[in-house]
Amino acid sequence: MSEAGSPKAGKAPKKKAEGGGGGGGKPPDKKAEAKAAKASRNSGPPAGETAHDPNYVPRLKKHYLDVVRPELVKQFGYKNLLQAPRIEKIVLNIGAGEGASDTKKIQSALNDLTAIAGQKGVITRSKKAIAAFKITAGRPVGVKVTLRKDRMYEFLDRLVTTALPRVRDFRGVSGKSFDGKGNYAMGLKEHIVFVEIDYDKTETVWGMDIIFQTSARTDDEAKALLAGFRMPFVI
Repeated sequence: MSEAGSPKAGKAPKKKAEGGGGGGGKPPDKKAEAKAAKASRNSGPPAGETAHDPNYVPRLKKHYLDVVRPELVKQFGYKNLLQAPRIEKIVLNIGAGEGASDTKKIQSALNDLTAIAGQKGVITRSKKAIAAFKITAGRPVGVKVTLRKDRMYEFLDRLVTTALPRVRDFRGVSGKSFDGKGNYAMGLKEHIVFVEIDYDKTETVWGMDIIFQTSARTDDEAKALLAGFRMPFVI
């Protein structure tokens, strides 16, 4: 056989590229990796929020369902559990007063209210100008936050168990501050009674208004509802 017809010496047969899974070394799919990474990011809580246990029930909410509501049904003779009054929302308000002209004080009040409520508050602004008080339309006059559902019960728990007992010379809250439609309002002279506020870092001591909106039709029903949560009314 001639040299031209013989196989070439010195050339080894080609080897298959080594790869994972024995599939011929297919390069990784970058789109699939990016999609998996995005899914893992979205599986967690949104930015600025903490993970929430779906089975978590606030202590006072459970107390309402197990104790307060049955007692109200028995006391007022409701024929249906849904007729029993309940707290619909709690509104916290801080009026800045003369400090409203200072942007830093408004921001300080907003930060304190957010720490107390566990929910970001909003700045309230005047709807019209009042020359006697040197207030122009749109000027910041305070901050407020509205609590519902679980956060509402959590705040009420902290208010009754820790904040009110820390009030100086505390003898109870007035039982006459109802509006005739089942809603109750109370005030605190110092917001530093809440343990979330560090007294040493507080520049200004603010007063607070706390409003409870209930589904009660009368003041007696609303008072019995709040008393069920151990609200210390003055007898």
